[in-house]
Amino acid sequence: MSLVNVLKFIVNHPINTNQKMKALWRFAQWQISSRMAPGAIVYDWIDGSRFLVRNGETGLTGNIYTGLHEFPDMAYLLHVIREDDLFIDIGANVGSFSILACAARGARGIAFEPIPSSFARLTENIRLNRIEDRVLCRNVGLGKETANLFFTSDQDTVNHALAEGERCETSISVPVVTVDETVTIAAPTLIKIDVEGYETPVLEGAHQTLDNPNVHSVIMELNGSGVRYGYDESKIVSQMLAHGFKTYAYDPFLRSLEPLNARKSNSGNTIFIRNEALVRERLRTAPAAIVLGRAL
Repeated sequence: MSLVNVLKFIVNHPINTNQKMKALWRFAQWQISSRMAPGAIVYDWIDGSRFLVRNGETGLTGNIYTGLHEFPDMAYLLHVIREDDLFIDIGANVGSFSILACAARGARGIAFEPIPSSFARLTENIRLNRIEDRVLCRNVGLGKETANLFFTSDQDTVNHALAEGERCETSISVPVVTVDETVTIAAPTLIKIDVEGYETPVLEGAHQTLDNPNVHSVIMELNGSGVRYGYDESKIVSQMLAHGFKTYAYDPFLRSLEPLNARKSNSGNTIFIRNEALVRERLRTAPAAIVLGRAL
């Protein structure tokens, strides 16, 4: 992302609407301090949670600039998750969503991250928050069957399984398992899926899990990346509808759900909800989260 696009993202972020200069000052401070620091910096985040961050780590630095990098989806997680829920983080990267669910809100978690370098950073952040007893970290990918796949390894938050014919000099072989064979300790309530277009095979290996009525929400990235594999994201929406979910957008300030009427969101991530009454009650009664001085 270019500097201009980063600055646009920062000043146009909902949290920064009335504090644009403060937001730009945070950006400048980070650029200076991160270059002076000899290593990773510990950042105090939300409700006692923390993360280790280095210069250039896009997702984590986005949390510094805006409080919540993926605003509606992270806020939805904070409002809908409860202590001792089981949260499944598929494509965890360095752990932002798992930190919010399990450190800020006290849930249990299973975090899947296939790239060894990102997995090492994920486990660092889990240890930093002292939640090793509540979060199981797995250095595997997820798909429709047990196998080995090649992944890119040097693309930060957009590492992905190689498509047929795609070349990458730094590709690595990663073991792949299915959700259904792996998530057996308890039924999750909330699942996040961010696999850079590889959602279709992940869902093909998760039918039993998705049919479990305890799963009330799935936050899924659907940004068109499935094209690299020849997948049609409209079929993903249809598949989720068949499992009993409906599509929604979320307004964290109003704590309101907007039905998308079987359409995916234009924001990149789509929230799928089943048992709307339960979810609305959880959203209504959730404790406030203070994000960069603003109560959500």
